[in-house]
Amino acid sequence: MTDEKKFDSVLVGYTDEPRMYEGELSSWSVRLKDTELKEMIDKYATSRNAEGQGGNVYLKLFMSKSGKACCSVFDPNSEAAKERRAAKAAATEAVTDDMPF
Repeated sequence: MTDEKKFDSVLVGYTDEPRMYEGELSSWSVRLKDTELKEMIDKYATSRNAEGQGGNVYLKLFMSKSGKACCSVFDPNSEAAKERRAAKAAATEAVTDDMPF
C-alpha cells in the first residue's frame, strides 16, 4: 500500500516575497507570463455546462511549510480532483437514494 499524496494543483508563476504592514501580512504579487496564462486557460479552465457556466481558472496563494510565498492553479483533470468529484457524486447519490418518496 502506498501513502503517496495526490495533489489537485500545480505551482505556477513567480511569486514575490510577502509585504508586511504593521507586523501583519499585507499582500504579495504573482507574475505570470502571457504564455503561462494561455496554458492555464487551455489546460486548467473548468468545463462549461449547457448554460455557459464554468470556464473558471482557480489560483491559490499560500505560504509553503518553509515560509515561501507560492501560487498554484487548480487542475480539474488531476487524479485527486477526479477522485474528489467521484466521492462527491457518490455521496449525493447516497443521500437521494435514502429518500422515502
